[in-house]
Amino acid sequence: MPDHAATDGLRFAVLGPVLAWRDGVELDLGTPLQRSILAMLLLREGHAVTPDEMIDGVWGEDAPPRALGALRTYVSRLRTVLEPDRSPRTPPRLLTSVGRGYALRLGPDQSGAAQSGAARFDLAVFERECAAAESDRRKGRADEAARRLRGALRLWSGEPLAGAVGPFAEHQRDRLAERRMSAVETLMELDLELGRHAEIVSELVALAAEHPLRERLRAQLMLAYYRCGRQAEALSVFTETRHALVEELGIEPGADLALLHRRILAADPSLAPTPPPVRLSPQDVHDDASATETGPAIEMPRPAQLPAAVPDFTGRTGLVRRLLALLRGEGAREGVPIAAMSGIGGVGKTTLAVHVAHLADDLFPDGQLYADLRGYGAEPTAPETALVAFLRALGIPMDVIPDGLAERSALFRSLLADRRMLVLLDNARDAEQVEHLLPGSAGCAAIITSRGKLADLPAARLVDLDVMEPEEALSLLAAVAGPERVAAERAAAMDVVAACGFLPLAVRIVAARLASRPSWTVASLVPRLADERRRLDEMKIGNLAVSATFALGYGQLDARQARAFRLLSLPSGSGISVFAAAAVLDLTPAAAEDVIESLVDASLLEAPAPGRYRFHDLLKLFARRQAEDAEEPAARALALRRLLGFYLASAGAAHRLAYEGSAIADNLTDMGVRGHSFSSADEAVAWLSAEAEDMFGAVAQTAGAQDVPGGDLLAAADLLLAMEPLLESGTNQRDFEQRTSALLTATRGAGERRGEVRCRYVLGRVLFGANRLAEAESHFLAARTLGEETGDHIVLGETCNALAVVAGRRRRHTEALEWFDRATAVHRETGNPAGEALASCYSARDHLGLGRPDDAIAAAERGLAVFSEIGSGAGMARARYHLGNVLSYVGRLNEAVVHHAECLAFFRASNQRVWEQRVCYRLAATFIAAGRYAEAARHAEQALTVSREITHPYGEAQSLAALGKALASLGETGRGRQALVKALDIFTRLGSPEADDIRALLREQVET
Repeated sequence: MPDHAATDGLRFAVLGPVLAWRDGVELDLGTPLQRSILAMLLLREGHAVTPDEMIDGVWGEDAPPRALGALRTYVSRLRTVLEPDRSPRTPPRLLTSVGRGYALRLGPDQSGAAQSGAARFDLAVFERECAAAESDRRKGRADEAARRLRGALRLWSGEPLAGAVGPFAEHQRDRLAERRMSAVETLMELDLELGRHAEIVSELVALAAEHPLRERLRAQLMLAYYRCGRQAEALSVFTETRHALVEELGIEPGADLALLHRRILAADPSLAPTPPPVRLSPQDVHDDASATETGPAIEMPRPAQLPAAVPDFTGRTGLVRRLLALLRGEGAREGVPIAAMSGIGGVGKTTLAVHVAHLADDLFPDGQLYADLRGYGAEPTAPETALVAFLRALGIPMDVIPDGLAERSALFRSLLADRRMLVLLDNARDAEQVEHLLPGSAGCAAIITSRGKLADLPAARLVDLDVMEPEEALSLLAAVAGPERVAAERAAAMDVVAACGFLPLAVRIVAARLASRPSWTVASLVPRLADERRRLDEMKIGNLAVSATFALGYGQLDARQARAFRLLSLPSGSGISVFAAAAVLDLTPAAAEDVIESLVDASLLEAPAPGRYRFHDLLKLFARRQAEDAEEPAARALALRRLLGFYLASAGAAHRLAYEGSAIADNLTDMGVRGHSFSSADEAVAWLSAEAEDMFGAVAQTAGAQDVPGGDLLAAADLLLAMEPLLESGTNQRDFEQRTSALLTATRGAGERRGEVRCRYVLGRVLFGANRLAEAESHFLAARTLGEETGDHIVLGETCNALAVVAGRRRRHTEALEWFDRATAVHRETGNPAGEALASCYSARDHLGLGRPDDAIAAAERGLAVFSEIGSGAGMARARYHLGNVLSYVGRLNEAVVHHAECLAFFRASNQRVWEQRVCYRLAATFIAAGRYAEAARHAEQALTVSREITHPYGEAQSLAALGKALASLGETGRGRQALVKALDIFTRLGSPEADDIRALLREQVET
């Protein structure tokens, strides 16, 4: 028998995001390209895939020159993820090499027809269940077939292959989506055969709206409406479908749909549902016989202990529907349906549980039991005590109730064994408190509410209750405060519920205050709630208070958890990674994750993604208030300083990889905190993008702090400098400008001159990217002066280079070359060859501007040689860009295209959108010079798309100008002139000298 130990515990999913787990723990599958390779191997079902097939399937026509090497790297990483314990000398058992290609071996059968391999791949399970359903249907077991199909469709979790990219994924995504819809249509057909037309009408309405041109779905909806006695609506569906088909496809409905329409018009009796056969189990027969022999059972009390339902219950529609389905036993495993709801205090767990329990009253004719277990109070209810109350409600005299917990629990389960009852256990502390209070027979069900996640409760369906959707919160505000008042001030009302964090308790309290004060307007609440220090104080009325609810959960924490809860509230970012949290808490990442996860289990923190955490807004305010009360100011400041140090060390490491050879990363402030390490420039830049919001928050917090040390201001300025690679992506421009401007004010106020130098340099770069050249030049000049005075030669060299680029953009080429000479001298003095190479490359444009093409070529080639020698991929890409520009100018067009194609692949792979736009624009210009106007138009349109996506007006104008020239040369003079006019408008607004060039071109077109 083959050994498949390598696959033990592994599961794969493609019916949604591409994911993998080992023993229930999700694996890190890496980049979208790496996930795409895994998806391709999974979908080939154990068959070998050649490298060429993989490259074509993942990269398509945009494959980089070194795609084969990248592919091997991704395969190697996948092998490490899938078989982490494999020795380097042991051949892989899962992702194997087959000839020149690769195959993923999951087990003896990849088709899903049997056992081990198929059980680990959701698509194989789906196909196996669909095939079994078809077999059941052929054998006349329609009910079993429908059950199997519903189970198979629950394997889907969104768009198939989400996270995978490339032509193969796109093609397979369409195929899988069609496969799913085929299964859905078959299920609807089975439900109609089984007489479930009333239950599936709403589902069919949603499906038909989502897929208006699928005639089979539309026919099923018509039939369901007709069988529900809604003939007019059935006929209306046909009319809508015919209109859509004619409008969208220019065709009439198919024969089957048209025939069904005629049969409905004729009230064809054969359309009526056929009642499904009734099968009695042996147990049913036995029960009937027993009832006949023994007569009626002794009637016991029917308890109805549910608290009153909230009359203005609002929202949660989808969740209510899912909970009712669970209580009905739909799709549940064998045994008692148990819903275990968790969530932060005030999120509405009890309200929802009671509402659902009342709606399910007809499912449990023998009654409902309710217990408030006071899990987060000073004295939680003991399970023995709760059982006494339950047994008394079921008619058991006090004197016969046994003493022990186990005996009471056994009696309780015995009494419920032949009954259909619902048990609602409210405000539970943990699984131990509730395990003896649960019924044991399948006819019963239980709902549990708890702040903590009862993950260790066997067989429970965990429901993590989140805050309300904005519209739901608005509806709750209106229900309590009055719909007319809310409708009259809708915008202010939305501000109010947003300040409440959409937390139901907070919304209800604020609405009750509003209702009790007729003279208040909704708008009058907005400034009261805007002040974060007063917000929690505004959220109380009578004996209801949000902070009191939070205090119950906080009071259950041990000292370690409470400290983490307090300190993690101090950073101003919207979330925090586990590594950053470790810095705040001064713990190892493993120790930090342990305590943080315990806070997640207690519903005091949220985990929106693996390794990332966040507070609810109001909980964060509460936690900060506890920090102010319990932590010394020095301790709070030190925690934030550790966080700043972590971000700076990590961003510095990212900068070093993104700008190989740059001296900046080696000249940043060392705060004595270890940061992240990265294995590649792509990983480093991806980390910068993911953490950008939190790092900007750390800068803003430092800039706005009182009496902050000058060293921390310098560190914050260095953090902005280290985040420089993000400027190449074209994102975060507004954040850069706002945070850098605020920090510049703080450094100037504190006399921190080195911090001011670095702020001015970064701000100049941001303004240059927005084509605000005069403002950028002003900051660069100030940075140069301060750099000379403070001896900050690293930034001084970069600043001189930036001044040269600004002068060149403004066509002051002689001045630009003078600045480049100064930059080169500074870089040479500090031993910075990458800086020299960059100045040399950039100077090529100005040599061209002065009519010196040979000097321009020499300058660009000199820079490329240096970057090649030091192995800087980013430097080589920039050098190739400038060399391609020069070669295009002198007519060496094929060489120019080669250089531009090389650097374009690099910039796209590293998500440097600004550079991507520039290269596409230059390629368009080269193709225009070569008379290849269709290709020119294609690249100009690509450049235009990128520039608009990153909000880059100067790039947009460049792209429009190139597009206008290409279209005019293709004979599309109208569109071409329209593009040129738009380019002229943007260049004029920006004050760019290119506006004169476009005016001249437009005049020339008119004259000719």
